[in-house]
Amino acid sequence: MRLAVLGGGGFRVPLVYGALLRDAAKPRVEEVVLYDVSPERLEAIGHVLEQLAAGHDDPPVVRVTTDLDTALRGADFVFSAIRVGGLAGRTADERVALDLGVLGQETTGPGGVAYGLRTIPVAVRVAERIAALAPGAWVINFTNPAGMVTEAMRRVLGERVIGICDSPIGLVRRAASALGLDPARVSPDYVGLNHLGWLRGLSHQGRDVLPELLADDGALRQVEEARIFGADWVRTLGALPNEYLYYYYFTREAIAATSGRTRGESLLGQQDRFYAAVRERPGQALAEWTRARRERDESYMAEARDVTEAGERDAADLEAGGYEGIALALMAAIARGEPTSMILNVRNGAAVPGLPADAVVEIPCAVDGSGVRPLATRPLPGRFLGLVQQVKAVEQTAIEAALSGSSRLAVEAFALHPLVDSVSTARRLLDGYRARVPQLAEVLDGGLL
Repeated sequence: MRLAVLGGGGFRVPLVYGALLRDAAKPRVEEVVLYDVSPERLEAIGHVLEQLAAGHDDPPVVRVTTDLDTALRGADFVFSAIRVGGLAGRTADERVALDLGVLGQETTGPGGVAYGLRTIPVAVRVAERIAALAPGAWVINFTNPAGMVTEAMRRVLGERVIGICDSPIGLVRRAASALGLDPARVSPDYVGLNHLGWLRGLSHQGRDVLPELLADDGALRQVEEARIFGADWVRTLGALPNEYLYYYYFTREAIAATSGRTRGESLLGQQDRFYAAVRERPGQALAEWTRARRERDESYMAEARDVTEAGERDAADLEAGGYEGIALALMAAIARGEPTSMILNVRNGAAVPGLPADAVVEIPCAVDGSGVRPLATRPLPGRFLGLVQQVKAVEQTAIEAALSGSSRLAVEAFALHPLVDSVSTARRLLDGYRARVPQLAEVLDGGLL
């Protein structure tokens, strides 16, 4: 099989290739084509992959290209992890919001809206090229904001685009492990949107064991999300929230914690150092990548852990891997017809009551050789449903703004977001993003309406 990786010069691509190296079942990916707009980044990641493959008898062949059509032609699977505007765009997403006193974060709040506005037109053009050159390919989308981008790409690709995220499976794994259970032998009742969902139940041998976890102080201390939110709050909710809900439940603390150096600014420095080091010492590319990856993983959501005194990330979490394993499992289930269940970003249909049928939601799905089928969920209680409905309305408004080029709709998307406190702030946000991010300015028409 042939896998095209869009954003192939990205820092996390070696994780995907490492997962492919460990996959010995048939059929398997035999050729990987890396596409990126930066030949320098492609060259650096190419060195890392070459050193990862050393010692393997039959590693997937790696090719690199800066031509999108070349990458897509003949692909069986397409993995999309592009970052329109690069990390410089991310730093603007965060800093423009923070300068106005609202949350500055990559996918949550106004930063996520800004990221989506400039990314969606590019993602839709990519989808159109996939439809033309590889109509039988399955597209696995990790491009953020993943739910919004997947929903936009569905307009072209329909059921053949699936969004993935490693946060839900990480939450399930931690909850099961805290109870001494094998994560592969539990069934999660998880529901929401990308970066906005709750684990409401955890079934083991036909019994919901989540209440036992919520009642056990010692077990809860083993779950990072419970340490971040606090035992009292997760018991109040009767559920374990996705870690990104920290930005909704502890907004003031999150803003204060990120008012100094933002996550994007930290990563920009880390990655600049990595790519520069590989240019100078290509023979040490894998060692440089391994060092930078450890630094990156240990600092993930550090601001939330610092404020809540949740402590360092567990070593088991750092070693367990993330989205690369989800991508490989999804490809294996479809290509080999190996039935499994996974939490994915898919079209709602009637799975989540209270949301539009065409909305992309993040829920458990059954996967096999015929594709992906969302599983029905219990209705969300009002305290969860209202937030999900409001954020989904923001996402769908942002999609329309991006595809129509409407500044009026862009302001509406910002203003509707529960983390933006006024229409005037929404207008200033758009002005700030338009001034700082040229890719967003190109999408929207001139001036507010």
